[in-house]
Amino acid sequence: MKEHVLIIEDEAAMVRLLELELAYEGYDITVARDGLAGAEQAIQGSYDLILLDLNLPGINGIEVCKRIRAVKQTPIIMITARDTISERVRGLDTGADDYVPKPFAIEELLARMRSLQRRLQQSREPEDLLEAKDLSLSAASHRVTRAGQDIELSQREFELLRCLLQNKNRLMNREALLNLVWGYSYEGETNVVDVYIRYLRMKVDEGYGEKLIHTVRGSGYILRE
Repeated sequence: MKEHVLIIEDEAAMVRLLELELAYEGYDITVARDGLAGAEQAIQGSYDLILLDLNLPGINGIEVCKRIRAVKQTPIIMITARDTISERVRGLDTGADDYVPKPFAIEELLARMRSLQRRLQQSREPEDLLEAKDLSLSAASHRVTRAGQDIELSQREFELLRCLLQNKNRLMNREALLNLVWGYSYEGETNVVDVYIRYLRMKVDEGYGEKLIHTVRGSGYILRE
């Protein structure tokens, strides 16, 4: 069965390029040319992936992403001419799964689409309970406990902790964590990982006798059991 991709993009040349290339690769394509129409189609229709431009008429891509994420978890790759770190972080924190700045090679976009679908498939595979010492994480119930006490985490904190638990006793550098948790290849500053590690430590390690999340100076982080 063909995968169905929704393209939300107003630039005619870009739409034509994506239609031709994705159709050639075997995807079914639907196009929306403004933000309002795109949000409506994304919410009402059923799609395997959404390619979302940031700068759209009607409402911008950030608002479109917010509206979609309020009701659906359809994978979203943002495509935009804006390539600042703040724009990347804003788009991803809104709920996008990946980010491709213009201009881009179509081969890179196709590779990112395949990579995102693989990650999602792996995340759907049964792996409910992850544990290290007295820390446990249940993906099914979205619950984290330590020493029997519930710990409230944001979605990004939960995903980061799950990644560390899936790779416990293994050193994870910042680039690997960005790619696995934020879902894109990051070029430039990687301090967003440090910020979220600090959040996690405050909730998971502070107040407990044994620290689980450790820094390997100059290399990354490791959750040691």
